Amino acid sequence: MLETGMKAPGFTLQDKDGRNVSLSDFAGKKVILYFYPKDNTPGCTRQAQAFSTAYEKFKKMNIEVIGISKDSAASHTKFAEKYSLPFVLLSDPELNAIKAYGVWQEKKLYGKVSMGVVRTTFVIDEQGNIEKIVPKVKPDTNAAELLEYFGE
Repeated sequence: MLETGMKAPGFTLQDKDGRNVSLSDFAGKKVILYFYPKDNTPGCTRQAQAFSTAYEKFKKMNIEVIGISKDSAASHTKFAEKYSLPFVLLSDPELNAIKAYGVWQEKKLYGKVSMGVVRTTFVIDEQGNIEKIVPKVKPDTNAAELLEYFGE
């Protein structure tokens, strides 16, 4: 189980353009790393749009926003284009980062139990340590809560 103060697990995943992106690429910057279940679903779309709206404020504070799901890079491309998302979306179909961050968990929906991504956000500091963990994120308030956390 990850906790604040721990070193954030490193990863290298493909972005929507097929380029490899590593957490270490953002050393010296704070990173908002948010895990979400699926592109183009209502909650995930609202969460992405909220981060998109707040993105310029985060950039001014030298904070990068990265979204990760198990969707393909092609799915991310369509999602980013459809909603004009300005931040990095990473594809994790093998669940490497998803499992390293402990967000692949049992979920219940309408009495059916399945495994899936539990919506969770991590703030990673400039040295690559976990500064804050936001479990069981509400898609509509996630970006606003983080702006408030950073004093915006």
